[in-house]
Amino acid sequence: MLKHQSHIAAPIPDELRTRALYTVTELKSRATADKQTVEQLYDLINELTEAGLDFFFIEPLRRLKAGNMMMGMARMGVSSMLKGSKMVIHKVLKKLDERSLAAILDFIEEIIHEPEAC
Repeated sequence: MLKHQSHIAAPIPDELRTRALYTVTELKSRATADKQTVEQLYDLINELTEAGLDFFFIEPLRRLKAGNMMMGMARMGVSSMLKGSKMVIHKVLKKLDERSLAAILDFIEEIIHEPEAC
């Protein structure tokens, strides 16, 4: 679905991409929204969120060679966003059923891509 729309992309480390796809495959095979599954999904979503926030909010400042004070303020803002999102994500995931779990896993699979060959 996303390939038929314009979109923005955030790079993630290869290790995170590999682990994310492995986790999605593992959780799909379990197909149950038990506590262990929810915790694994929670951790994965938080890591992906942190990587995205770093890229969209901190990376531009790195490229501009922003000073320590500006970087500190940006990191504090991102940290606040992460804390807020973790709280919301945890509340949402605690109420997951199997159908919703499958939809979230499909979405994660859909948004993760290997680098394009140059």
